[in-house]
Amino acid sequence: MNPQESELEYVFGETLPATGATMEVALGVRWLRMGLPFALNHINLWLLEDVRDASDGSVEQGWTIVDCGIASDATRDAWESIFAHELRGLPVFRVIVTHCHPDHVGLSAWLCERWQAPLYMTVGEYGFARMMAAGLPGADGPSMLPYFQHHGLNDESMLAQLKGRQNYYPTLVPAVPESFIRLEESRPVSIGAHQWRVITGTGHSPEHATLYCADLNVLISGDMVLPRISTNTSVFAIEPESDAVGNFLDSIQKFKPFSEQTLVLPSHGKPFRGLHKRIAQLASHHADRLAEVKAACTTPQSAADIVPIMFQRELDMHQLTFAMGEALAHLHRLWYAGELRRFRDENHIWRFVSIL
Repeated sequence: MNPQESELEYVFGETLPATGATMEVALGVRWLRMGLPFALNHINLWLLEDVRDASDGSVEQGWTIVDCGIASDATRDAWESIFAHELRGLPVFRVIVTHCHPDHVGLSAWLCERWQAPLYMTVGEYGFARMMAAGLPGADGPSMLPYFQHHGLNDESMLAQLKGRQNYYPTLVPAVPESFIRLEESRPVSIGAHQWRVITGTGHSPEHATLYCADLNVLISGDMVLPRISTNTSVFAIEPESDAVGNFLDSIQKFKPFSEQTLVLPSHGKPFRGLHKRIAQLASHHADRLAEVKAACTTPQSAADIVPIMFQRELDMHQLTFAMGEALAHLHRLWYAGELRRFRDENHIWRFVSIL
């Protein structure tokens, strides 16, 4: 365990729910894990006990699902095991998706159709998910190719792999429901006996939703607060001048009013307490990365030049796309702060250099 992790309290130690099973982490809140075919090899999903009014005037019991997993046979099989053994014979009433990334929204259409349940998302996340699932120009894989070339990526092997990623997102998210119910900060969501407050954030995705229940002192943090790794903050082609790092750092300040004893349920890693410590760690992490990037920019640097400074290990294609996006996000944060100047060189590559 690294020193930062030792400052956090992993409430359930090394105990993890088995694939196809669940584990109660708070009253009416169950934890399940699904596999992922990436270096980050799992996602945490959540089941919340729920109720609704039945047609005969009685109250019907059921479940709300939070996040879905990618569209794969293995994930569907794991869900079928959950349905058969963990729901106590009760139906799913709704599906909540925190944000548009494939591991969160991938099986949303299948789950919603399977249970005739509505999808709940923020409008920003729903819109991006629909665009990317449809492979629309600008939101598709090949759009990254000229964008990253303009930021210095010239490795022919990597460029060829990027060119072949046209169907990457639709492969993991073959469909998104054609309608949704909007999550928004001004409207809490009533789930079972509890009210869950919606807190939106940016920097990792367009309008990420986290859910906080004051009664239970539980925060379903999605990817906004992770215990072991820093949340990816990237700039991509569809929003080429975003300030992802600045937006993320501003967004996580929204969690500061919550208790340090809040049980944080992240999408990756293990449930933990120590929310304020983790927010401070994330802020410190980005401050260190920004200092590294600024130091490198005493001479003009492209995003591709910055990648090996920030990521001192071999990267596969999946990791490289996020590394490029993250390097650019840190350059943009310094640029927006007035610490770097941006210009195009004679080869039309964007470069950044310190303002002395």
